[in-house]
Amino acid sequence: MAFQIKPNKRESENKTIRFPLELVERVNKTIDGHDVSFSNFVIQAVEYALDHMDEQTK
Repeated sequence: MAFQIKPNKRESENKTIRFPLELVERVNKTIDGHDVSFSNFVIQAVEYALDHMDEQTK
């Protein structure tokens, strides 16, 4: 199943993370026109990555 951007609001905790500028630009271009924040997109991308990891990697 392909990654899909979904609007989603839920309880959260603040974490600080540094992104390479090129990655920030790619994410911003990807979410442009979608009703999703940078943080929400990153959360969805991490969830997708974790859900689709090989069992050996988990």
